[in-house]
Amino acid sequence: MILVLGLVSAAQTGLIGGFAWQYLSRSLDDQIGQRALMVAKTIAAMPGIINGIEQRDTAALQRLSKKLARTNEALFIVIGDANNIRLAHPNPDRIGHSMADDDGDRGEIALLDGRAYVNKAHGSLGESMRGKAPVFDNSGNTIVGLVSVGYSLDQVRATINRYKLVLIVAMTLMLMASVAAAIIIAGRFKKAIFGLEPEQIARLFEELDATLQSVREGIVAVNRDGQITTVNRTAIETLGLAPDTALVGTKIDEILPDSGLLPILDSGESQFDQEVWLNGRLMIVNRLPVKQEGELIGVVSSFRLRDELDQVSRQLTRIQQYADTLRSQTHEYSNKLHTIAGLIQLGAHDEALALIGSEVSDHQALIQLLLEAVPDPVLAGCLLGKYNRAREMGLLLIIDPDSRMTELPDSLPRDQLVSVVGNLIDNALEATRQSSPNGGQVQLSMTDLGHDLIFEVEDQGPGIPNEQRERIFEKGVTTKSDNNHGLGLHLVRSFVARWGGSITVEVLQTGSRFTLYLPKQPDGEADA
Repeated sequence: MILVLGLVSAAQTGLIGGFAWQYLSRSLDDQIGQRALMVAKTIAAMPGIINGIEQRDTAALQRLSKKLARTNEALFIVIGDANNIRLAHPNPDRIGHSMADDDGDRGEIALLDGRAYVNKAHGSLGESMRGKAPVFDNSGNTIVGLVSVGYSLDQVRATINRYKLVLIVAMTLMLMASVAAAIIIAGRFKKAIFGLEPEQIARLFEELDATLQSVREGIVAVNRDGQITTVNRTAIETLGLAPDTALVGTKIDEILPDSGLLPILDSGESQFDQEVWLNGRLMIVNRLPVKQEGELIGVVSSFRLRDELDQVSRQLTRIQQYADTLRSQTHEYSNKLHTIAGLIQLGAHDEALALIGSEVSDHQALIQLLLEAVPDPVLAGCLLGKYNRAREMGLLLIIDPDSRMTELPDSLPRDQLVSVVGNLIDNALEATRQSSPNGGQVQLSMTDLGHDLIFEVEDQGPGIPNEQRERIFEKGVTTKSDNNHGLGLHLVRSFVARWGGSITVEVLQTGSRFTLYLPKQPDGEADA
């Protein structure tokens, strides 16, 4: 950059200097020529010159020409008659000879046409710029002679050389200033690009672009004005946009009005693992401000579909549910079998048959209730697993026989629904066990009458302290003593808020009651 700017500056300075040099030379030549012409015209109109030529008084003309030459700082003043014969000349030996001896110019334009003119010629006194004017008689009708006034071009060259020195100094200073400016600009430019050369920048750009496109998360970056500057293919696919959609240069609020990037430009605060809806899709979003030298210049956001996480989470949840159900059933039935085996060995066959009938009757009643009231297999399986879990804990989960949940909307994510209901039941079981370690019950009732799905879970726990009642749904807030809790109710509230529902908590005389309301047709569903 320094070399290129220096060469460009040198070329510009040279061109400007050459033009100034030529212009100055021509201007001085023209000025000297015009001066010589004006002096020649003035002398040709002098009465003394006219009378001297008519009387051929060479002595008077010689004295007068020398005096006028000194007065006008001319190299020479030559006076001739109508035949172009010298009557006055700085060199007396040339008087009486033709004026054409010096430069071959016979003065025909002045003598024949009566017009004054300027020419450049090399004569006996050196190269000069000459002005020639005809001399008319006193009547002004007849040409009687010719006046030639010459100025030495050596004087012009000396003047030009003086200006030339100034011009060269100015050109040198201009060139040095240009080189200094080039060094400063190159230094600032190199600092701005972290000391990298253009080839390195191009290579890094290709590498970063390949890296950006290979990332399986959507990435979008905006500048300070909210315009999209960077986007990868995964972002376009994740947002469900057409593959040929041109996003770079577009305002982010025109593509994603709810992107949440513009507030980051004002606050400058990072956000991690936020659950948001973008283009009708639930996503996990990270937003980070981009700063340069302490100044906020943009925001970068990475996002991925929550479905990708939910696939793993769903599988783990189901496996955990299956494991809990199998473990509780294995433990419970193991105890039952030992009891039945003992009764048979003791010969108490009637008691053994009664125990078997009671066990079968309880499960058959629960299964029949779930088949009639909860036709959805996912929700029914969750409730059956929680029922067995309660029995393993020495508690009883009572499902209201009047419960009914047959109108679950297809758009309601089943895995998230069972996660919410399961969290409420688990919390109720834990709270009940704290207050009734030797036995207790949790009641669950469900209804889908009206426009909402309503789940009501009531426990026999110690209740919720007043100071925690308003904060029980905040992340990390729990009534339990260990540090591995405080997330369940937070996730419950997040899902409920996203679905457009609500959840209330009521402290009873013996325990608490959580009531969950989920609309069958949430407001966000139409937008999605």
